[in-house]
Amino acid sequence: MNVEKIIELLKNNELKELHEYLITQNSVDIAEMMSDLDDNHLAVVYRLLEKEQAASVFSYLESEERNRLIKIFNNSEIVKVINELYADDAVDFLSGMPANLVTQLLDKVDADVRKDINNLLQYKDDTAGSIMTVEFIEFTENMSVKQALDKIKRVGIDSETVYTCYVVDNRKLIGIVSAKNLMLSDYETLIKDIMKTEYVFAHTSDDKEDIAKKLQKYDLIALPVLDEEGCIVGIVTFDDAIDVLTKEMTEDMQKMAAMTANDKPYLATSVWEHAKNRVLWLLILMFSATITGSIISQYEHAFEIMPILVSFIPMLMDTGGNCGSQSSTLIIRGLATDEIKFSDYFKIVFKEFRISMIVSLALAFANGLRILLINKDVKLAIVVSLSIVATVMIAKLVGCTLPMAAKKIKLDPAIMAAPMITTIVDTFAIIIYFSIASHMFHL
Repeated sequence: MNVEKIIELLKNNELKELHEYLITQNSVDIAEMMSDLDDNHLAVVYRLLEKEQAASVFSYLESEERNRLIKIFNNSEIVKVINELYADDAVDFLSGMPANLVTQLLDKVDADVRKDINNLLQYKDDTAGSIMTVEFIEFTENMSVKQALDKIKRVGIDSETVYTCYVVDNRKLIGIVSAKNLMLSDYETLIKDIMKTEYVFAHTSDDKEDIAKKLQKYDLIALPVLDEEGCIVGIVTFDDAIDVLTKEMTEDMQKMAAMTANDKPYLATSVWEHAKNRVLWLLILMFSATITGSIISQYEHAFEIMPILVSFIPMLMDTGGNCGSQSSTLIIRGLATDEIKFSDYFKIVFKEFRISMIVSLALAFANGLRILLINKDVKLAIVVSLSIVATVMIAKLVGCTLPMAAKKIKLDPAIMAAPMITTIVDTFAIIIYFSIASHMFHL
């Protein structure tokens, strides 16, 4: 999208031409472009958008741009925005506002919109109910295909999707029918003759990440959400599922890097917030690393007798940490995608054991050969090689065990990622190394 052209039209006050240009543009591109505009230009561009386009653009705006618009708009303009948004987008918008402002705004929105929003606000943030939308198309089983198509034409504009429609009887979901089947069927055909009675669904209390995975697994555009009585209360669409998975992936990456999870964009997060999100874990890891230091200090006499032992400590610690990180990364991903279950633990341990045997022997052979060629010390080569074998095997075991244990006790497996595992494996590596060295050299 040509941002320079938009800014030029704004500066020349050619608002009619700008309006005509914006009509031809994609809502996603307009939302992305708005981050490059100052507050005055941002407000002008948004007010030039058609009503439906404005609602669509607003749903794609980053939280920073939304907040900028809120500061510029008066309450009546904000109410207009809320009235045009789909209920789930409106809830997402309102969730970041102070409670007293939300109450003021809801008092002024349309009654039907207020009812839908209040219904969605009652659900917990991590449930299917919090991300579902209540704008969907429902039929009765005795409607004809013609009546169904007429209804789509009449109310489809206000629905989140028309590709999948839902057949209800006293609000209870009894089947689904696709727009494709409607278009390919005769007008006189009844809905009950073409609807599918076997369908995938979710409950309002289901975890939203599980819902997103279910949409992905079954390649669905939308998933019906039922209450405890089997009545359909909303649908979750694939775009909401993508948002959930993206957010969860971001949180996992942050936790794996030993940071507090933060869903704000990098550039929109202040230096103070970045530091605050990182320093706690860094402090924990720093102080936990003192355990390794205290172990090393107990072997000072060994350093005095054989100073060369010190030179292999960084290599052993790095090798162990890297091996543990490899295993934990694969296990965390497997748990996140439901590829791995806790019941697979012993299969995984046995597989990682075999992998560690191959990897450790290759690394031990390479290091042993290097020490023989450079240091010409057979005992030293044996000590380092044995230490590598034991360290790699323990690292692989720790790397696969900790994430699975975290999952079992209802913690996020991403917490048990590289930094945490490296700290634990370092301690084992030092103990193993000096135990073998002390025995071999009688230190």
